[in-house]
Amino acid sequence: MNYNIITLPVIEAIMAIVGADAVIVQHDDLEKYSHDETEDLVYYPEVVAKPQTPEEVAALLKLCNKHRIPVTPRGAGTGLSGGALPVKGGLLIAMERFNKVLEIDEQNLQATVEPGVITEEFMNQAAAKGLLYPVDPASKGSCFIGGNVSHGSGGPRVVKYGTIREYVLNLQVVLASGEIIWTGANTLKYAAGYNLTQLIIGSEGTLGIITKIVVKLIPLPTIDALMLASFPTNEAACAAVSAIFRAGIVPSALEFMERRGVEWVKEHDDIAFDLKDDVQAFLLIEVDGNNQDVIFADCEKINAVLENYNCSDVLFADSSAQKEEIWRLRRTMAVSVKSNSIYKEEDTVVPRAALPQLIKGIKEVGAKYGFESVCYGHAGDGNLHVNIIKAKMSDSDWNNKLKFGIREIFELTVSLGGTLSGEHGIGLVQKEFMPIKYSDVHFALWKGIKKVFDPNGILNPGKIF
Repeated sequence: MNYNIITLPVIEAIMAIVGADAVIVQHDDLEKYSHDETEDLVYYPEVVAKPQTPEEVAALLKLCNKHRIPVTPRGAGTGLSGGALPVKGGLLIAMERFNKVLEIDEQNLQATVEPGVITEEFMNQAAAKGLLYPVDPASKGSCFIGGNVSHGSGGPRVVKYGTIREYVLNLQVVLASGEIIWTGANTLKYAAGYNLTQLIIGSEGTLGIITKIVVKLIPLPTIDALMLASFPTNEAACAAVSAIFRAGIVPSALEFMERRGVEWVKEHDDIAFDLKDDVQAFLLIEVDGNNQDVIFADCEKINAVLENYNCSDVLFADSSAQKEEIWRLRRTMAVSVKSNSIYKEEDTVVPRAALPQLIKGIKEVGAKYGFESVCYGHAGDGNLHVNIIKAKMSDSDWNNKLKFGIREIFELTVSLGGTLSGEHGIGLVQKEFMPIKYSDVHFALWKGIKKVFDPNGILNPGKIF
């Protein structure tokens, strides 16, 4: 696909649409928009525009479509797959001014939000009305809900409450042509033609730019209990995960952490934690609801299951402060690794009963290629994050051989019935591995869909395939 550079007349037209104060052209000021949280990749846009209305987004896309200028939509820049990187230059549309919760409908348990709303801020506004929006990625304090929708993001509590796909009812989307559409309806059932809402979720800005989001809410649980279980091996902890569900319990969160990750947090983040010598892995288990007796009974059932998997100790958090400290241990883990090492993060997902084979295989691949790994993640839904640490790998091996190790991890994941991403998306960095899972038929269908939505290929080019 051939694209054109942005000329001075086009810059003037962009300024006429959004206002000169909402346009960035100076190289130093563009730096913020040249990267996200994906390793050390840097791609500068030619121009950044910050629209504030769907009509402004529509006018920008009409302009860029006419002049064959690539467009990269960007949320908060917290992505982990390079989805917001402007790899072809062009115009970057920053959605940070779309930052309003437009309505929380308490009668219908719905809300309408703009895509630039910080996820945790929306969760807090819903909670203040006794409602729960349960999709809570680790970066919830900084990520935008629009980016969550675009990447199919998740988090710890989707194991009980479902993924973001279960909560998005309707989307306002601007197409590459500049047309503005609603993809569905604000109803709990939808059986009228192709489901465009579900097609846009996870499409990473390649089919359109989201400007409004209608989500479903549920009543906020009033009680929760938190357990931290210790295990002698990674495999024992992972094997216990499926057994908990088979015992008839659906926790509101079930997180895996290996010892090395906890050591990393203790070393770099000053979190006090008594790490015993014989412990190699942990499960963080949360149960919530509205009946304390039921919750305690569930915890007792879980404890009985854990005993069958060589669990050496179970800590029951006895205060909100202790719950927060345990959660901080898990939520800080990714930040600790990224801040203090050269790393690559992979986002594997398998049927949860296959977790023991997955983590065993990951360690075997690491030993073969000479890298270390810190594994943690949403074990309850089979989603394991693998932070690959350079450690003593040579620069040459890191730059040239590591990709073969990553490929083997994904081949293992697929062989276990899994796929390439549970919640981070494909973006730029994972697209080379897509043929491991998907056939030429899949690619032909995807490219056909892309062609219908975006005939000139201007929307987030270079991503997914």
